[in-house]
Amino acid sequence: MNKVLLLDGYNLIYRGLSGFTRGEYYVIYNFFRGLRPLVEKYNPDIVYFVLEGDPKHRKTLSEGNYKSNRKSKGENFHLQKASIIQAVKEFLPFITIRHPDFECDDVIATMVMKHAAAGDECYIISSDSDFIQLHNICNVTLYNPIKKIEIDKPDYDYVTWKALRGDPTDNIHGIPRVGDKTAEKLVKDENLLIEFLKDPNKKDIFNRNVNLIRLVDLSNVEDEMEISSTKFDEEGLRKYFERLKFDSMIKEKTWNNYIETFKEVGNE
Repeated sequence: MNKVLLLDGYNLIYRGLSGFTRGEYYVIYNFFRGLRPLVEKYNPDIVYFVLEGDPKHRKTLSEGNYKSNRKSKGENFHLQKASIIQAVKEFLPFITIRHPDFECDDVIATMVMKHAAAGDECYIISSDSDFIQLHNICNVTLYNPIKKIEIDKPDYDYVTWKALRGDPTDNIHGIPRVGDKTAEKLVKDENLLIEFLKDPNKKDIFNRNVNLIRLVDLSNVEDEMEISSTKFDEEGLRKYFERLKFDSMIKEKTWNNYIETFKEVGNE
């Protein structure tokens, strides 16, 4: 049995916008500074660093509205994001994985179901609430690095609940006048929900939202995923930090702790 850690790559990179905000490369600094304690927390045998594809099916279903409310963080951020991804691929003992036509969430869900079925312990690091639905499918631990808590399994079907009330973060509009409490009341009473969805307009919104929110099992197209992995390159990572002048990261005690964490990680 392996302990498998799945990192929501973009979620963690965007998290780097918060915290230390001085210097040209503060997003990179925050990302790598915050990464080590997350890996250390679960002491995994395998780490997946999961990246985004282009979710064409969700964009088509939403007529282009899916996540259209999100604004670009600017050229400097995207250059730092690219640098982080390249550094992870080159220096860290992770499996970097993405599907070109699906979201990171779908890839993570697929890998979790695969490993859970094999008896592995699975841990997801992300603040994205969409992963809560996996609690209704398999045994998994969800850790929110912003709230610094593990997310409990809800006592109702999460996809149904979220399809009723919508998801403003992803620009998914819920059924009018349905908030959290009404959605929970409906999802816990099957007869009430059936009666509520007899309205064709409500039913259309609900069905569309279910298809936008439910994570896709990509096991049948796993061969289309882009996968790379490498061994831990301690020297390469140190030179990268030196080049960016991350002096605090390469102080003897900090650096020794850093490399010890990643030396414990191995690939499949």
